Order: sequence, then C-alpha cells, then structure tokens
Amino acid sequence: MTTLFGRRVLLRPLEPSDFAKWQAVRRRNDEWLTKWEPQRLPGQPDVIEDAHAFGVRCSARLRERQLGTGYGFGVFVDGNFGGEVNLNSIQRGPFQNAYVGYWIDEKLAGNGYIPEALVVVLRFAFEELHLHRVQAAIVPRNDSSLGVAKKLDLREEGTALKYLEINGVWEDHIRMALTAEDWSERGTELIETWIGF
Repeated sequence: MTTLFGRRVLLRPLEPSDFAKWQAVRRRNDEWLTKWEPQRLPGQPDVIEDAHAFGVRCSARLRERQLGTGYGFGVFVDGNFGGEVNLNSIQRGPFQNAYVGYWIDEKLAGNGYIPEALVVVLRFAFEELHLHRVQAAIVPRNDSSLGVAKKLDLREEGTALKYLEINGVWEDHIRMALTAEDWSERGTELIETWIGF
C-alpha cells in the first residue's frame, strides 16, 4: 500500500473498513460536495449508502494502482478521515500525464490541508511516478477548488467548454496544470511552504 506523509496530513488508499467514517463525512457534506460531482447513473448503486458498492470502489482503485493508471488517496488529519486526493487517468507514452481531483470535509476547509495534500501528491507524481504533467479541471464558479490551485500557482491554460457532466449539467472547466519543468523550478519551494521538510 502506498502511504504518503505531509506535515499535518497522511494520505493512504481507502479500504472497505473505512466505509463508516467515509460515509459519515460524505453524508454530512452532501450539499457541500454534490454540486461539484457527476450525477450517479440510473441503476448504479449509491456508493455513499451501500457498503458493498464502496468495497467495489476500493477494489477498482486497487486495480488502478496495480496497473499504474490511477492512485486514489484518503486524506487523514489527526488520524481522522477528512477528504480525498486522486491521481486519475494516468497516461504513459509521449503524454506522461495524470488528472488530479480533490475534496475535503467542509469543517476542515480553509486550513490548508488540501494544498498540503496536493503538494504531497504532486511530489509523488513527479518524483516517484516520473510523470511529465499533472492537470486539474475546475468549474469556474468553484471558488474553493480554484483557490487551492491558485495557492499552488498552477498555470491556467484556458477554459474547456462543456467539458464534464457535473450534477446533471455539462459544465465548462478551467484547465490548470503543472509540468515536470515547473516542479524542477518550484517543487522545493512548494514542499518547504506546504510540508516544511
């Protein structure tokens, strides 16, 4: 299992035994999170309410890690589950790219936990996985997620129109990115600022 450490956060893959704590956070944050997520497909089990579906999700993430196509991490603060950061759709060959997504419990928001967790994942992406590019796609009105990207000074690369289905609507997304060259120039500074070691 891949476990990553920040100064205040621990990142590790979620396991079926995490379901009750994950469920409690997701239920409490339903209004905070649902407006930024794709709708559940008709007939698909509700992963928030179905422990088996959550277990299947954990197994899918394990398979992604085994194949090297994705790395999903639960974010733990003081030993408690608080959110997720995921490297998705890793593509090798000439692209060497991944997409990153993140969310946090509303009661923990504003404390810098997600920027810290994101720097930990970026270090892993560039220094361990040797990716060349990590991208984020953010709904323009999602001020919280944009704030995280701006705190880390991810480069804005334009707006992709009707890019992803979010809560039943095809939404534009601002595309943000960091490359291995950026990390070579700024990685040490980001680590010192957000992780402190």
